[in-house]
Parts: sequence; structure tokens; C-alpha cells
Amino acid sequence: MSAVDVRPGRSARDVLARSRALLDPALRAAVDSLPGSMRSIAAYHLGWHDEHGRPTTADCGKAVRPALAFLAAEAVGGTPDAALPAAVAVELVHNFTLLHDDVMDGDRFRRHRPTAWSLFGTGPAILAGDALLTLAYDVVAAAAPDKSRASARLLSASVLAVQDGQAADLAFEQRTDVGVAECLRMAGGKTGALLGCSTALGALYGGGSPSQQDDLRAFGEKMGVSFQLADDLLGIWGDPETTGKPVHSDLANRKKSLPVVAALSSGTQAGEQLRALYGSPEPLSDAELAHAASLVELAGGRAWARRQADGLLDEAVAHLDAVRPAGRAGDELRALARLAAQRDR
Repeated sequence: MSAVDVRPGRSARDVLARSRALLDPALRAAVDSLPGSMRSIAAYHLGWHDEHGRPTTADCGKAVRPALAFLAAEAVGGTPDAALPAAVAVELVHNFTLLHDDVMDGDRFRRHRPTAWSLFGTGPAILAGDALLTLAYDVVAAAAPDKSRASARLLSASVLAVQDGQAADLAFEQRTDVGVAECLRMAGGKTGALLGCSTALGALYGGGSPSQQDDLRAFGEKMGVSFQLADDLLGIWGDPETTGKPVHSDLANRKKSLPVVAALSSGTQAGEQLRALYGSPEPLSDAELAHAASLVELAGGRAWARRQADGLLDEAVAHLDAVRPAGRAGDELRALARLAAQRDR
């Protein structure tokens, strides 16, 4: 039985655990090929070592993107082993973005641990992220010569979309007129693009047709924006024990997350009060942060984000159904999409 074979009653979390088991040896082998200075920071960030280079068992993340690559390959009749280069590549790119995001956002904690830049410095953390991105291209270049060109182009388009989305997210911090539509476009780039790349690459390595690759890409992209909506809800109301970040962390950073933008655009009294709080030059106290969270909810931002996440989940499943997924891979992809879209519940 392969590491991601489906068995009756298996949960999405079990799918992720088994995908992680298939991914990790190849991911570790890839990271071990990096120069020592960048390898040590990457190993810390990935949860394999502590800051002194000693092995540890920290949270390594859910590895949703590799799981999508494995399952997309199975959905088109291929094997998870065939999609291993795709799975490693998308996990490397994802962690490249996390290393850079933590620097840009000034976040000092991720997965209940100090962020890499806060321990090793901004420059070294950026270089470690760059190394992971470079390594991702090396992984796909070394695998399946008949697919390397197409996979590199899929990866490049995804990385550029992620960077464009991150640029928009940063620009929003300096603006007071951010609209819901452009915020959704930003989420499509920042989060949806890499999930769509994961499923498209998995379908490519699994031998899927161009139309299957397109539908699975659309499935991943829709799932990704739904995932971002749920993540934004957690950024306001999530339990720190679950998120690994302080309560109300997105509000403290004045992030223009999707629920916040919906609230600010609502035309309600609560939305205008939230705008005044966000415009304050001083750091918000704990009481003010709690009040800001209640204003987002009163202005309808929380309910709007939940409706959007559920609607995008339905659209994602429609694209998946169009693929006519083989075996039980379709059920597992649906389960992962539900987990991503509803994890704030």
C-alpha cells in the first residue's frame, strides 16, 4: 500500500499524516544538499532542528500542498510516487514564502516557535528562503525530463502570482481604500496560486490530460482562497494554542484581511468605528483589539467571510467533479478542501 492510499473512513488529517510520511525523506534529502549556512536555518524553520542545530520534534506544518499533489496524481490515474518531485517542490516554495512573509510582516512567532529571522537575523532568513526557492526548481529539473519544462513553467507562474499577491498585501497596509474585489484577487495570488500549482503539477506528473490539469488547478485555486478566508478568520478569532500566534494578531498588525476589508466596506457604523481604530497611530491595547474584533463581527465581516469560504468550496468541488477522479482520490480531495475551508469552526 502506498503512503497515500485511501482506506474506508480515513480522515483528512490521516491523509495529511500519511502524505507527510511519503514527503519527508525526499524533502530532507533535498534540504541536506544546501550549503551549511542556509541548511541550518531551513532545518530550524522546517521544525527539524532547534536554533543550536540539535534535532527536535517541533510542528512541521500540515503539508497541505504536497498532499494535494499526491492526490491529484491519483485522481488522474497516476501514483503518488510519480508526483513526489512536485510535492517536494511545492513544499519548498511554500516555505520560501513563509520565511519571507515573516520578515515582511515582522512576525516573531510561527507554529509556537520564534521565527527564523528573529533568531538568525533578517538577511540570513531571506537568503534561506531564496535557497529553498532555488532548490524547488532544481528538484523539478532533475525529475522526469519530459515534464521538467512544463513543471518549471507552472512553478514560475505560481511564484510570480504569489509575489504579486504579497506585494498587494503589503500595499494594502498603506491604503485606506482597499476594496473587497481587489482583496479577493490578492488572496487568489498569495494563497490560491500555489495550491492550484500543487494540484496542476500533481496531475501533470500523474499523466493527466490538459483539461484535467486545468480543472484540478481551478480546484486548488478556489480551495486556496477559501483557505485564506478561513485563515483570516483565525487571525482574528483563532485560539493561540491552535494558531501559534497571539490572539487578535492580524488586528494588532492592522492587516487588511478579508473579514476586515468586508467590514470596512460595509457602510455600517461599526465599520466606521473600526476604520477609526485602524487609523490610530498608537498600538492598540488588548481591550481595543477585542473591541476591534467585535466591530468586524458587528459590521458583517465575519459572516461574509464564512459565506465566501463556503461558496468557494462549492466551486472547487464542481471543478473536481469535472475531472471524474479515479478511485477514492476525489473523496480525499473533497475532505482536504473542507478541512481548509472550515478549519476556523
